[in-house]
Amino acid sequence: MKHQMKYRHVALGLALSLLSTAATGEVVGITTSKESLSKSYAGKVYSPYAQRNFPSRPLWGETHLHTGFSMDAGLFGNRTGHEEAYRFARGEEITASSGQKVKLARPLDWLVIADHSDQMGMIQDIVKGDRAIMKSKMGKRWNAGIKGGGQEAADTALDLITTFAQGKMDPYLVKTYAPGSPKYSTVWQKMIKTADKYNEPGLFTTLIGYEWTSLVKGGNMHRNVIFRDGADKAGKVVPYTMQKPLGSTDPLDLYKWLENYEAKTGGAVLALAHNGNLSNGIMFPVDAQYTGRKIDKKYVEARAKWEPLYEVTQIKGDGEAHPFLSPDDEFADYETWDEGNLDLTEVKKNEMLQYEYAREALKNGLILEEKLGTNPYKFGMVGATDSHTSMSTAAEDNFMGKHTGYEASPERLTHPFQKTDKGVRHSWQMVASGLQAVWAIENTREAIFDAMQRKETYATTGSRMGVRFFGGWDFTKEDINSRQPAFRGYEKGVPMGADLKPRKGNKAPTFMVYALRDPIGANLDRIQIVKGWTDSEGKTHEKVYNVAWSGKRKLNRKGKLRPVGNTVDVKAANWTNTIGASELATVWTDPDFDASQRAFYYARVMEIPTPRWIVYDAFRYGIEIPKGATTIHQERAYTSPIWYTP
Repeated sequence: MKHQMKYRHVALGLALSLLSTAATGEVVGITTSKESLSKSYAGKVYSPYAQRNFPSRPLWGETHLHTGFSMDAGLFGNRTGHEEAYRFARGEEITASSGQKVKLARPLDWLVIADHSDQMGMIQDIVKGDRAIMKSKMGKRWNAGIKGGGQEAADTALDLITTFAQGKMDPYLVKTYAPGSPKYSTVWQKMIKTADKYNEPGLFTTLIGYEWTSLVKGGNMHRNVIFRDGADKAGKVVPYTMQKPLGSTDPLDLYKWLENYEAKTGGAVLALAHNGNLSNGIMFPVDAQYTGRKIDKKYVEARAKWEPLYEVTQIKGDGEAHPFLSPDDEFADYETWDEGNLDLTEVKKNEMLQYEYAREALKNGLILEEKLGTNPYKFGMVGATDSHTSMSTAAEDNFMGKHTGYEASPERLTHPFQKTDKGVRHSWQMVASGLQAVWAIENTREAIFDAMQRKETYATTGSRMGVRFFGGWDFTKEDINSRQPAFRGYEKGVPMGADLKPRKGNKAPTFMVYALRDPIGANLDRIQIVKGWTDSEGKTHEKVYNVAWSGKRKLNRKGKLRPVGNTVDVKAANWTNTIGASELATVWTDPDFDASQRAFYYARVMEIPTPRWIVYDAFRYGIEIPKGATTIHQERAYTSPIWYTP
């Protein structure tokens, strides 16, 4: 089948260990003296890996984990900090705040702890009744409420969050825990020094970061800030907050802070936008910011410079696409959270959605580029958990929830999670997602940061499938079947996150994409390439192409593919890899290419159906699955796009 190519030994750019014995000369009967070997191989390149200058394997981690130092984590019972978070991520067993022993099946390669910058560490003082807290009537009331436990503690948490969101915090507390205060500086210094302590280049990388928690009339405008540097430079500043007069909710002010940091320290820093599906339609503006300020050259250039990445999937929903925006995409309705958040007085659902989802933002970015000369939404894809438990758990069979109150237990499936404009979002609607793969040269802060900066990353909903995606003009089937496809990819084209090299004429670009299943996960269903473009009238379009798939299925006239099948046994919390493929690969040429139109392309890789996390809960605890709950899903990966500009 010309649309489908399966190869048992696609290398994914990894060193091929089966060649190593022949290289020594010990197996094939030739002399093994160093002198004769050097003469035999003089002038010949036998081991291309020796001087390889591109990344050979994806490094797995995430950019969005909270500990008990975050207000909304400590409020809901998280009493663990940075030490426990790093130890857990690198594969050690820890005790969760709920008292359970927990451990990852597979350690992460790297981690960013992104605690909220506003009132960082204050919740710990509230819990223990610190002298500074007890001087405030408001602080004293919150201390008593948390100590009361049960519903009283829950009411206290809601009161505190509402008070903060509405800007009604006791001025004394705001001042005491403001950036630059002794309290705040002590917490920040402790955090960054702990990050340095656990940073082990080549083994496990800790990148220093925090979450700037801009909240505008209930709309989340959050950004995670990530440093390339260690405590020596990050310690020269304190995080930026949203609280006035020192802080702001405007991203343009955050960008100024980032610029000042680099000028002051000589370091490097970037920001990435938090998943936007709870932003109430203000995450990706096209005409004007939430402030009323028009989207102009200054805005698009600043956002393009400082925000190279976007968090496309996490616990609070998947943000790649929405069926309302992409009605022809059969896989667009995946774990969507499309309710408004908190203050809904100015929210109109069908109008807000186009400014919240990644694919629509990528399309709108093309329009803004034509209009203003710069694409502000030219971002790479990131997956993260946004877990507030100090534990990065994105696997369905080891999911520890959003907050400590939702850590694994027989009762958690019945807990309400969040009030919305539709009523109540249930706890079983949390998503065991996601992870970020970084194609970095080595496991160090510098290499991982640089890979993020050039957008050579991809997101998954929790699976650790290997995915490569290259764009060029001359890829052939021989390239994908070369046993060294990564070498061909970098030699003849560009990787995910880059721009196609300029070329004259109307020849269509070619894309080389391949995927290898998670070694302990599910087989692959298909690879799709998602294209977005603008026409001569400035309107945007999109199309999803099935380019490689498992089995003997055939595309219908509309380019659709019948489902791969389903082997899930819900009662047994199991599935079998008797369908699907262990790896898929192809070279694809855009059949609808128009050289005059701006466009982007990214790959979406789908696994066969597997159980959602609630199925494992039901099986392990012997409980009923709530009525209406989704039990089966298809894990997926989203690569960073490749862009074409006429």
